Amino acid sequence: MRAAALAVIALVLAAPAGASEQRPSAAELESELVCPVCETTLDTSNAPVALRMKAFIRERIAAGDTKSEIKASLVDQFGPAVLAEPPKKGFELVAWLLPLAGLALGVVVVGLLAWRWSHTRGAEGEPDETAEPLDPALERRLDDELARYEP
Repeated sequence: MRAAALAVIALVLAAPAGASEQRPSAAELESELVCPVCETTLDTSNAPVALRMKAFIRERIAAGDTKSEIKASLVDQFGPAVLAEPPKKGFELVAWLLPLAGLALGVVVVGLLAWRWSHTRGAEGEPDETAEPLDPALERRLDDELARYEP
């Protein structure tokens, strides 16, 4: 039963991805490609080359090209820097793994610092052994003041 549910979920999630690949929208591609001049996504760029790239995308969609074919054609013309998202293979994989490694390192450092802090401070209620004792007159005054606020 569980396997059937997982299969249905996989099919539901895969259908939009497949439809997007076969029939991409111009807006979708423009958000996934970068203008080689201003280095922003095509959907935010009005540079002349970005306008030509947008027109090319619309022509290729009208001709029935898939998302991968359109991207591959633009990568052939402008190089891999035209992709807003680096490929998940080869050396470009570092661009995906480096932020994750940094995040993992940050979690480990914060965890170690929290552990160290929690183990170096004294238990609640124990007097601090490094503190100097209070003057007896001051201690008596403090006790009197605290007694005023106790029920």
